[in-house]
Parts: sequence; C-alpha cells; structure tokens
Amino acid sequence: MTSTSTPPGLARFNELEEHAAAAVLHEACASAAWGRRLVAGRPYAAADDLYAASDAAMAELTEADLAEAMAGHPPIGRPRPGDPTSAREQRGMAGASEDLRAEMLELNLAYQERFGHVFLICATGRTGAEMRDAARERLGNTPEREREIVRTELGRINLIRLARLVAPVEEDRSRP
Repeated sequence: MTSTSTPPGLARFNELEEHAAAAVLHEACASAAWGRRLVAGRPYAAADDLYAASDAAMAELTEADLAEAMAGHPPIGRPRPGDPTSAREQRGMAGASEDLRAEMLELNLAYQERFGHVFLICATGRTGAEMRDAARERLGNTPEREREIVRTELGRINLIRLARLVAPVEEDRSRP
C-alpha cells in the first residue's frame, strides 16, 4: 500500500502488478535490466526516488544492456509510424527542410557505421539544426567517449519518459 502523500501517478505505478510495471517501463526504456531494477525498487514515495533509481540503474548498465536500450530508439528524423512518443520527442525535425532531413539521414548512417548503433540524443526541445550539429560533432568522438555520452542522453530520455509515466492523468493528457 502506498502512502497517501505519494502523488497519484506514482501511486498508480507503484500499485501495478509486476508484469504490468515491467511493461510500462519497457515503453520508457527497452533495457530489461533497467526495468527490472526499477520494478524491484517499488514502492517509491516520491518521483525523485524513482528518478534516482533510474539514474543508478543507468550507471550500472552493461554494454549489452545499453545496446538493448538503444535498439528501442528510431533514428532521428524517422520516428516510428504510429508512435506518439517518438513523434513528440522528435518534433524538432517535423518542420525541417528537405535538405536538413537528407543531411540528418546521411549523418545517422555515418554515425551508425562508425559506432555500430543509432545516433541517440535527447531530442525533446531541440531543433532539427541542433540535432544535426550534435551528430556532426559527435562523429569525431572516440567510441569510449561516445558510449558515455549515449549513457547520459539515454538517462535524460528515461527521466522525461518517467515523468510522463508518473504524471497525474489530467496533466499527462494536457501535454503535447
């Protein structure tokens, strides 16, 4: 039973059956290890406790766990059809010119060839040009440096998605 001071959205999450909680967490992050750790930490008294658990779980992900998490993300500029989360997060590319879209596609391919995985960036609130510039810059990173950047970006994405998950129903519906 969760405390009456626990925010309603978080209380809803805390009260889900284990398999249902794992399923909603998988929608936030495709890493099963990350999801298992967060499910095991329930109940959370405050959203900040959930966010701290997410950060701790993110820090412990292995290379295979990171690869599993990244596999759940479509390339920038190509959100999954019918996926409102993907479309919302990549909104900055929605109005991009054809030239910018073509350049982003080329950068995505070059990045994937260099690092072996999708270019991952917390796209929420970023313009298409900002994402393009980040991809250009990050292509020069070493694989080790890029892995740490990916871990940080994935952590940011997860926190945004967790905040939506535990938001009160009314607030969640009002968000674009």
